[in-house]
Amino acid sequence: MRELIRQKIVDSLAAPLPEFTRRDIRLPGVRGKAVAVIGMRRTGKTTFLWQVVADRLARGNARQGLLYFSLEDERLAGITGRDLGLVVEEYYRLYPEWRDRKRAVFLLDEIQNVPNWEAFARRLLDTERIELFLSGSSARLLSREVATSMRGRAMEVLVHPFSFREYLRHSGREPERDPRRLPKAGRSALDKAFREYLTEGGFPEAQGLIVRDRFELLRGYVDVALLRDVVERHGVSQPVALRWMARHLLANPAGSFSVNKFHKDLKSQGISIGKDTLHSYLAWLEDAFLIRTVSLASRSERRRMVNPRKAYPVDPGLIPVFDRSGGAGRGHALESLVYLELERRGAEIAYVRTQDGFEVDFLAHYPGGRQELLQVCADLDSPATREREVRALMQAAREHPRAGLNVIVLQPETAGEMPRQVALHWAPAWLLAEKAG
Repeated sequence: MRELIRQKIVDSLAAPLPEFTRRDIRLPGVRGKAVAVIGMRRTGKTTFLWQVVADRLARGNARQGLLYFSLEDERLAGITGRDLGLVVEEYYRLYPEWRDRKRAVFLLDEIQNVPNWEAFARRLLDTERIELFLSGSSARLLSREVATSMRGRAMEVLVHPFSFREYLRHSGREPERDPRRLPKAGRSALDKAFREYLTEGGFPEAQGLIVRDRFELLRGYVDVALLRDVVERHGVSQPVALRWMARHLLANPAGSFSVNKFHKDLKSQGISIGKDTLHSYLAWLEDAFLIRTVSLASRSERRRMVNPRKAYPVDPGLIPVFDRSGGAGRGHALESLVYLELERRGAEIAYVRTQDGFEVDFLAHYPGGRQELLQVCADLDSPATREREVRALMQAAREHPRAGLNVIVLQPETAGEMPRQVALHWAPAWLLAEKAG
């Protein structure tokens, strides 16, 4: 084991950096903490670790002080948390001048494969002059587990599939100027790319695939996440109900989801399962990053609990894979994208239902205290639709007077007049307005 670890260190430090598409992911600036890189499978967590290496090299760090070490290696089968100490020993045996004199950066990938890795990570932070990055599949490296096992010693970085800006960058189409100032041909090209992104989504491996291959790839991602990150991990006793729930949520993006109603639907199909179990399934699907849910904006915890949540897929590319009816439409895919972008920008997100029963898609609270109400529509061609959406926004503004008012659409030129306090946004321009990183 010692010889193998030593050889892996030598090989890693000699390896050329892989090519990658730069991600706009913000790293926390808190010293003395490990950075836990989390997210759904196949979103690019390993690639992001290499981006960290590349950035440190560009800042002048020495290559031998940047160790990427993958623990997804069949030759390491049976390795334990105690054995991880060999990585440290062998590294400093190769580079003794770094110990206690310079701060090395360790990037340990797929660390969840090692039992008791948490104790090793805490000891490393306490005893060595090392900056530590940890990454792994969501099966065992989950938000709640990082918080519990690292006892406040780790900060999380969530890696999503490509944002719209990253999607364009990946294919060499990222605009160099404000999208609102593009010439007509440039706006048309950007609009076409955005509509493709609404359908194809942002999983890196899915880029450029034909529809059949993309569907099979994404369906496989979901199947693996369900099996390994939920069924095997939690010992799910009724996987049929779990699969039905996952398919229902992915096929109905931006839809309201009530455990009580879903429980009745299952019962009508002859599937007997407890409501508490269904609540657990929903939480586990979120832990695996397959879906994200949004609760009602309310100061009352009870009101938040009794009202349905809205559910969104982690990527719009999953929607057509599971929505066989075609009923989801561009509007729901657009709403899902807006939710994901708000999450990238660090917002706390809820939806609003006014006293008169009108609904606004999102209330976003940003870390600096800024608030926004956002209404998302594919189009506002119909005067009745425009009146309904704006009326909901204006009513919500009375309940949330500090929030800016926004409408996000695919075709602003057909949206008609808006009240002066409402900002109308062309969806591609809004998504490109700021970098999440």
